[in-house]
Amino acid sequence: MTTTLPTTHPRISSIDILRGIIMIIMALDHVREFYSRSAIRPEDLTQASEMLFMTRWITHFCAPVFIFLSGMSMRLYEGNKTKREVSIFLLKRGAWLMFLEITVINFLWNFGYDFILLEVIWVIGWSMICLAGLIWLPRMALLVVVVAIIAFHNLVPDVTPVTTGNMFWASLHNSPFVVKFESIPIMIVAYSLVPWVALMAAGYWMGEWYHYEEGRRNKLLRLTGVALIVIFIVMRLINQYGDPFPWAQQPRGFMFSVLSFINVTKKPPSLFFILLMMGPALFLLSVADHIKGFARKFAMAFGQVPLFFFVVHIFFISVTSWVWVHFTLSEQVNIAFASAKQFPADYTPSLIRTYVVWVLVLIVLYFPCKWYADYKRKNKSWWLSYL
Repeated sequence: MTTTLPTTHPRISSIDILRGIIMIIMALDHVREFYSRSAIRPEDLTQASEMLFMTRWITHFCAPVFIFLSGMSMRLYEGNKTKREVSIFLLKRGAWLMFLEITVINFLWNFGYDFILLEVIWVIGWSMICLAGLIWLPRMALLVVVVAIIAFHNLVPDVTPVTTGNMFWASLHNSPFVVKFESIPIMIVAYSLVPWVALMAAGYWMGEWYHYEEGRRNKLLRLTGVALIVIFIVMRLINQYGDPFPWAQQPRGFMFSVLSFINVTKKPPSLFFILLMMGPALFLLSVADHIKGFARKFAMAFGQVPLFFFVVHIFFISVTSWVWVHFTLSEQVNIAFASAKQFPADYTPSLIRTYVVWVLVLIVLYFPCKWYADYKRKNKSWWLSYL
């Protein structure tokens, strides 16, 4: 998500297109949180509607594909550079993203520092720092490490309870947790590290395929994507290992049983989550170049400037949500981070409102993103690589 190819390197349009599609989907989730957050968890199949579930579920593709494509982009960035140069770049970029998460992005979520929320930008930063060391491994050794982590990390139990004394271990592999300190705001760690590092390293490893002839590369991507989907279906039917929560037939009917089958754990990303998200993503990556016309142009506008879009869209959604709540509900509550008890009395969640606002956000932000992408192509300033 946050790593784009330098302007001196030919851009890979299929990567930009897929990244843009993912950015578009990501905005849907953030709009839903700020404009239509519900007391019902979207993953709760005993209460959530099919539409609420799917509105949340489709956005699960965002984080793994962001992180995977960041690793793939780093392999393309490598080019003729030395491993040392790439490692230094990864260390600098990773540190910058972590700083950005703690300062700018945390402020934009709630226009303050009532809490420190460590989410996807934080884990991308740490993953880049880890990748700075992993790229020194022989190619086959790196593949073994990646497969071993993805396949077996579900055997690692959660750290409970999480305290200031064991939070380091919990940050490596754990469900989301909160840590309270005496002198600083509470810290909410939404993304633990280890499985996401493996995904970024997988993208780096697979980036080598972009040195192959296009037909061969796309065939490998398609076959790998289909293989991941088949493995997911077979293992999910066996229902023994791969996710902390087995699927089950639902009393609400066949459709909810299907939703249970695809209801996989994101935090930390289970084996089934990775298989189910990355299988279709790899297949789409193999055919993305066939997307033409305005759809291609629209997706690439966001995919070429992902970090710029990420920061700007959070700012835009936060501000407009504040205005909407203030003038229509006569209260000042950040719905995205409020408990159900804090919702304004006249507030009612609405997926129709979510989708309308989402479309408007994309239309408005298309123009600055397209302008910034054009600006980056025409200018070589060093600071452009950081946004």
